[in-house]
Amino acid sequence: MSEPAPRRTRYAPALTATVLTVLLLWLVGYVADVLMLLFVGVLLAIYLNALAAALHRRLRVPARLAFPTALLVSLAAVALLFTILVPPVITQTQQLLKLLPQYMDVWQHNLDGLVARVPALADVASPGQRSIVLAIYDQLAGTLQNVVPKLFAGVHALISIFSVGVMAIYCAVAPQVYTQILESLFPPARRPFVHHILRELGVTLRAYIIGQLFTMTVLGILTAIGLYALGVPYALTFGVFTGLAAIVPFFGTLFSTTLPALFVLNTPGGGTSALLVLGLGVVIHLIEGNVVAPMVMSEQVDLPPVLSITGVLMMGQLLGALGLLIATPTLAIVMVLVRRVLVHGIYEGGLVVDPNAPLPAADLESPPATT
Repeated sequence: MSEPAPRRTRYAPALTATVLTVLLLWLVGYVADVLMLLFVGVLLAIYLNALAAALHRRLRVPARLAFPTALLVSLAAVALLFTILVPPVITQTQQLLKLLPQYMDVWQHNLDGLVARVPALADVASPGQRSIVLAIYDQLAGTLQNVVPKLFAGVHALISIFSVGVMAIYCAVAPQVYTQILESLFPPARRPFVHHILRELGVTLRAYIIGQLFTMTVLGILTAIGLYALGVPYALTFGVFTGLAAIVPFFGTLFSTTLPALFVLNTPGGGTSALLVLGLGVVIHLIEGNVVAPMVMSEQVDLPPVLSITGVLMMGQLLGALGLLIATPTLAIVMVLVRRVLVHGIYEGGLVVDPNAPLPAADLESPPATT
């Protein structure tokens, strides 16, 4: 009886898959900026569809008019905010820039006093060298010397903003076209599962966007009112900045709370005023974390703090400033994929599901048809 021939290992498929994977990763890294813009466009599309669904459901706007109405309402709201907020914010910012050298002198004086009391800090900041002022001056000088590159960067930013808006409109008008393309990339037996995952991702991102917009608005209003009541200068500017900075978890909160406190240190009773400003920031963010966020956020975007901080650091390191803005929704997507694909799908064998099965959490009403 002859022995069976040894089984030959086929290296070609494995080598081909490896090369294709490496090329795909290289391509993703090379066009990471474009993919981030696409992701921002998808977020805007989800927001527009959510607003269209709310207009159709609550205000009885006809289905075919719901999306155009949502788009016009959003553009009108942005224009109104710019009309109301931009002029006073620009005025206060200009005043702030005029007084900034005085503030820097005070900060430098306080830093020199600290170095005199703690000699070990002399290696980091030598007294009398005006390190803060020089650093800011060098930064401004470098900016002025690169006027032409900055001009081209501004044109590129405008093109990117326009591209994001166009992608958002197309994605919002016919989202099923793009979801069907994604589903078609998988085997037919897995498409119901992929469809289910895409639905849950849409619900998660919609909950994040609505909650984030509401949270930013509340934080900005409460901060501006509180700082004005404490007599802090440029309260409106700091309020707007606090609302915008809230999009970056933890670090935005920390910076937006500390910055106004620095600007009252050189006033009479500056130490007490700074503590009051810090206390105000703590109280406002406690209200946001314990009242506002639980009221508008669902369980699907309840991210652990350590993971949120780690995600922000990683995205900022990999993708820069834009990575900080999309860190939280990206982490929310990763959490859904890990929970549904890895844990439920692979570990628990739930890769085959009924496409009409309800989502684990309460699904939001689908946006009205726009075509």
